[in-house]
Amino acid sequence: MNVIELANEAVAPPLARGWPNRFQGLGESFYTALPPEPLPDPHWVATSADCAALLGLPPDWAQRPDWQALQVFSGNQVWPGMHTLASVYSGHQFGVWAGQLGDGRALWLGEIDTPAGAMELQLKGAGRTPYSRMGDGRAVLRSSIREFLCSEAMAGLGIPTTRALCVTGSALPVRRETIETAAVVTRVAPSFIRFGHFEHFAHHDQPAELRALTDFVIAHHYPDCRDAPEPYAALLAQVTLRTAALMADWQAVGFCHGVMNTDNMSILGLTIDYGPFGFLDQFDPGHICNHSDHQGRYAWARQPNVAFWNLHALAQALLPLIPDPDQALAALEPYKAAFADALLARWSAKLGLRTRQDGDRELIDDLLRCMAADRCDFTITFRRLAAFDTEPGAANEAVRDLFIDRAAFDAWAGLYAARLQREASLDAERAVRMNRANPKFVLRNHLAEVAIRNAQAGDFMEVERLLNVLRRPFDEQGATTSDAYAGFPPEWAQSIEVSCSS
Repeated sequence: MNVIELANEAVAPPLARGWPNRFQGLGESFYTALPPEPLPDPHWVATSADCAALLGLPPDWAQRPDWQALQVFSGNQVWPGMHTLASVYSGHQFGVWAGQLGDGRALWLGEIDTPAGAMELQLKGAGRTPYSRMGDGRAVLRSSIREFLCSEAMAGLGIPTTRALCVTGSALPVRRETIETAAVVTRVAPSFIRFGHFEHFAHHDQPAELRALTDFVIAHHYPDCRDAPEPYAALLAQVTLRTAALMADWQAVGFCHGVMNTDNMSILGLTIDYGPFGFLDQFDPGHICNHSDHQGRYAWARQPNVAFWNLHALAQALLPLIPDPDQALAALEPYKAAFADALLARWSAKLGLRTRQDGDRELIDDLLRCMAADRCDFTITFRRLAAFDTEPGAANEAVRDLFIDRAAFDAWAGLYAARLQREASLDAERAVRMNRANPKFVLRNHLAEVAIRNAQAGDFMEVERLLNVLRRPFDEQGATTSDAYAGFPPEWAQSIEVSCSS
């Protein structure tokens, strides 16, 4: 019995009105309709209560026998009204035009109405599609756990992101560098449309489809642009600002995406497609988290400029719709100032500064230079700074001991104390503000690796424990949790390598 036949059985949908997919209304030039490939003998790996609540699902959604959620989110059944499809797009990969790409292992299920608006659900790892480019269309347990955890961790940090509802697994063997087991992660977002969707229709000289797609995005996601004198340039300007803000968010928490191709850039300014990502341990501005990135194109310090490059690629794709190319350039122009302003605001919050004063950028840059020179742990350094004592002669050992060059830190600390005193900062109040801006817990690679190894051995409890910690990254959460999840990475963590197959 195939998936379509199963859909006709008595499987109760969570919404009486079915599962519309507005994207499907654009027409068959935009997608291929096809069923998922069944995943044999699936089992639950993890579920996100927060994401389920976002969707308005009841607490028992995964266990209700009439819903058959395990089968649906493994690709074995679909709820009535779901119309599964894979979309086509193109893009630049590592700065080189890659031609047609598309959802090679992803299938859109449809949409669900939520208090936050319509949300799309998508299976990742549900089998081969016409866009798989000789791939198997599957995802492995390792990469699915990483995407699940980081999607929810970024949400906990308050950073725009796609979400993850659940992961299901199977003993089905999948070959990557070695033989691994299959898994499916269910992703959630208001839209999965990428820069590459626009590039596809522009590159293939399909102006009608390009206009239809852009009108669709404006109508459903940027309605304020409809009344602008030039709606398409207005859209580009809004995407530019959202992308600038996202890059500031990434830099401020030490997040490295790893594969910022144009097909991995969200038109909504969301973090999308978690593959070889990583959070900084020792602070190295040139850190490369993707083992496949041999040229360091996507190093941490280069991410803002890469995003700007990608926005230029989007602008190029939209030129057929914008009468004057200068309007496209004007839409991109605010990026550098918007990014710089947003990043300064985030660094200022991380240092507990309530006002802006001359010399703030230099103060921040001096700290980052000291941290880079001594390879200080990024997350721990900023978290410990919350306890900084501005009293003359205060030793501040907790943070000072992170630096090898104590004299350099002492010189900076004097400047920092003077800066705080100029705005009459109170240490206790500042500490509270800083602990709301500097997470104690981030998804370090070694934490994910431990959860993955346990899961590969059949124990999924560490995935759940880690998820619960990452839901509240700014909270102390007790000494036991801090010791397990907020300490320095172990020495073996330096040997962890993640690549595009991750």
